[in-house]
Amino acid sequence: MTDVAHALRDTLLALTRIPSPIGEEAALCTYVEDRLKSSLGGDAITRFHDSLIVHAVKRPDRSRMALVGHLDTVRTEHDGPPRVEGNRLYGAGAADMKSGLAIMIELVERLDLGTLPCDLTLIFYEREEGPFDENRLGPILDSHPELHELDLAICLEPSDNQMQLGAMGSIHATLTFLGRTAHSARPWQGDNALYKAAKFLRELENREPHDVELDGYVFREVMTPTVIRGGGPRNVVPGRAELNVNYRFAPGRTPEEAFAELREVARDQCEIEATDLAPAGRPHAANPYVQHLMRCGVSGVRSKQAWTDVARFDRIGVPGVTWVRARKPRLISPTNTPSSTSSRTAMRSSNASSPRRKTARSTDSAGHSFLHSPKALKLREGETARTSTSPELFGPTVSGSFGEGSTSVHTSHCRVMSHRLVTMTTCL
Repeated sequence: MTDVAHALRDTLLALTRIPSPIGEEAALCTYVEDRLKSSLGGDAITRFHDSLIVHAVKRPDRSRMALVGHLDTVRTEHDGPPRVEGNRLYGAGAADMKSGLAIMIELVERLDLGTLPCDLTLIFYEREEGPFDENRLGPILDSHPELHELDLAICLEPSDNQMQLGAMGSIHATLTFLGRTAHSARPWQGDNALYKAAKFLRELENREPHDVELDGYVFREVMTPTVIRGGGPRNVVPGRAELNVNYRFAPGRTPEEAFAELREVARDQCEIEATDLAPAGRPHAANPYVQHLMRCGVSGVRSKQAWTDVARFDRIGVPGVTWVRARKPRLISPTNTPSSTSSRTAMRSSNASSPRRKTARSTDSAGHSFLHSPKALKLREGETARTSTSPELFGPTVSGSFGEGSTSVHTSHCRVMSHRLVTMTTCL
């Protein structure tokens, strides 16, 4: 493991040792703030509640880029403290998304920022793992109009080294089915609300997913029941049942339009109330910056079959992509030749994914200079980096798709993180 990879591992471990479940990000925010002040100075950092806007490189005459990551994690139970055991690092948020935060921190601490060919902003924000309206990135974008001038935002969510375009919109709605209570010994005297909910559940079960193609990438629309509540005493016919339905809809419609469709599906079977409306994000596949990143060592390009804050940036006219981490571990020798050594980690696979599509390839638009330039990057004394755009040169990687319950990453991931850090910077 290189010095950079060791540093990334240590930074990731330090981040996971500071609990930051949603709503409790203050301590982690202070840690990141203090650490970046030591390398950038206080003038570069603006604290907004328990979020940070870090203007790491000020070059207003060049392309304006942002690296974006959330500080919070989901609330989960773990079998021990954050730690390294063998070749795994265990800790809440190790994948989602403190590994991305580690890259952002090490980037500004380790690279010669004066040589970067872009204006660079880092955004560390809170409350991503909850409802759309409580996510702090929204108020940050509202109160910092200069961020509306960004040319590209990269959200460092786990992506298995695939660059993911766009984002599905997401609606959560409560459907309330009303019946009439009665004693369970004489159910004919009542009207069982659970049966009404069951009828609607069967309709959802038989509903086919709907594929929407945008810019050559497929977004799969689905309606999924996720929570059901109903009943009281065990000998009473339920007079009320509530069902949460999550509708993931493709870019091209507003949340209000998608909710109207859900209302039509429900018809007059129940009362319905939207509880969380999150917009979709367009793929921006033809954007020259996005096209350029497609050639920077990613293992593939696909649509994002989930929601990320790429959608928030799209809402203000800023293209965004999701990209950070690789998959399928393989060890790379010092001569950049893949070895036969590989390893796997037991990670929970993603439950839903869009169909694979051919990776888009195209040239940059005329008049734009987006050539890969290793000379544009200088590491600090004593460090070296490989900047080839070949995906085979990025070292051992981590396997599996990370869900909310994941708690560990392979420590070899730190080597691929170090190469991703360098590659990401030179590609910008």
